[in-house]
Amino acid sequence: MNLFAVVPVKELPAAKQRLALALDAGTRRALALAMLEDVLACLAAVPRLAGTIVATVDPQAAALAARYGATISREDAAAGHSEAVAAVARRLARDGAAMLTLPADIPLMEPADVAHLIDARAAGFAIVPARDGQGSNAVLCAPAALVPLRFGGASCAPHLAAARARGLVPAVLDLPRIALDIDDAADLAAFLAMPSQSRARALLAARVPA
Repeated sequence: MNLFAVVPVKELPAAKQRLALALDAGTRRALALAMLEDVLACLAAVPRLAGTIVATVDPQAAALAARYGATISREDAAAGHSEAVAAVARRLARDGAAMLTLPADIPLMEPADVAHLIDARAAGFAIVPARDGQGSNAVLCAPAALVPLRFGGASCAPHLAAARARGLVPAVLDLPRIALDIDDAADLAAFLAMPSQSRARALLAARVPA
């Protein structure tokens, strides 16, 4: 069963509004692109993936994704994270493929983290909770439409319940680099406290006073 990574990306002018008190609009857009590139570069270095699909209607995000050989999905991509992922999942399921969906704002992720998720695919459903334990920062479904996904807020527990309702024993993975998504000022501070060679870190070092 081929496994595809799916990365939903919202339109950049609306990116990272919860960081408005910490970063100006131009820096927020640049950070969103830098984080996306970190994620794409990581996924491109994982040969066990059959490919990467970026769900977006944003032209800059699509152009960047194309540079990394990703396929662009525009179906329901403007409707929200859940709808964009569901559209791709339906298409992958028709082809008998599996899906690993990841957010575009986890710049610390490394290929080894993705490998841990792939190794858990035998469970049929694997999840990496966000660092607060509430959100879902990575979800693997094999096949792609095995469990309906609904992101936003405290989605981790409902996702686990949905998997168990289908007779699955979910694999819950503790992967700190995936668990840290940058949504608000606290996330940003946590990210800056962790050394990395990421594009996102380099951009913030150049634009944000120490």
